[in-house]
Amino acid sequence: STVLPDEREFQYAARMNNLETMEKLFKKNVNINAVDTLKRTALHFAVARSHVSAVDFLLNHKARLDMADQHGLTVIHLAAWTGNLDIMRKLVKAGADQKAKNEEGMNVLHFAAQNNSVKIVDYFLQDLHLNDLNKPDAKGKKPFLLASEKGHVDMINNLIALKLFTSETDKEGNTALHLAAKNGHSEAVEILLEQWEEVNVVNQNGETPFYLSVEEGHEKCAKLLLEAGSDINVLTQNNSSALQIAIQNGHLSLVTFLIDKDIDLVPKPKQKNSPLHLAVINNHLPVVKSLLDASHDINSLNH
Repeated sequence: STVLPDEREFQYAARMNNLETMEKLFKKNVNINAVDTLKRTALHFAVARSHVSAVDFLLNHKARLDMADQHGLTVIHLAAWTGNLDIMRKLVKAGADQKAKNEEGMNVLHFAAQNNSVKIVDYFLQDLHLNDLNKPDAKGKKPFLLASEKGHVDMINNLIALKLFTSETDKEGNTALHLAAKNGHSEAVEILLEQWEEVNVVNQNGETPFYLSVEEGHEKCAKLLLEAGSDINVLTQNNSSALQIAIQNGHLSLVTFLIDKDIDLVPKPKQKNSPLHLAVINNHLPVVKSLLDASHDINSLNH
């Protein structure tokens, strides 16, 4: 479907909050619900940019609220993302579908949690009492997991206060703690650890939050997780240890840290390569030196 010049101009005016042009084109009977090539309407643009007066104009002229763009995004998703409570209230009052999901199964609560829009979460849960929005998205992530993955401390604390803390996992078996650790959000990890029962929980790959923090090179998270009782010698499904992955990924300061913490230097029978062998084949000379300094048994090069 082609976008007519007037429709394109109207959408641009909404995007720029240019009410004069919107008014002029409206009088010429422009279709205010016209969509562009990505299926976005003028209202999508106005909401995404938090243009209150353009939004008011469109709502007063009964623009449609339920139109989804090519990713399944409706205007309330955009308002949740921007965190603009004023606009969100107007959309809800005008009758927007409060439970709309995009193609990834995300609703307003997911978007708000992912972008730290605390006021939006409070509005939907405390004012509108829509607790059934606290569902997993298509990847199995509840809002609490999305907030943890992004390391939004305010949102994490807010969801805990609203009793939406969860130690449930997503479809890959990751908990909120896995996601925060993997992404290096040490402040989030600290908060989660206060709530956490079992730090050595593994995802589908057999990885603990501690292992993921080491794999990604997040030293502060690794330290916090060790202090909280993580098993330093944990092996994943494919028999990789934290020391091996730190060596493979070249995280030198973590290698030194792990050696200082007395991690096993002798490989388990199931493990193909010794730490020293890995350091040699990955050409990490400082690591080789660290391992030799740690009196790594040179004879256990490989099984």
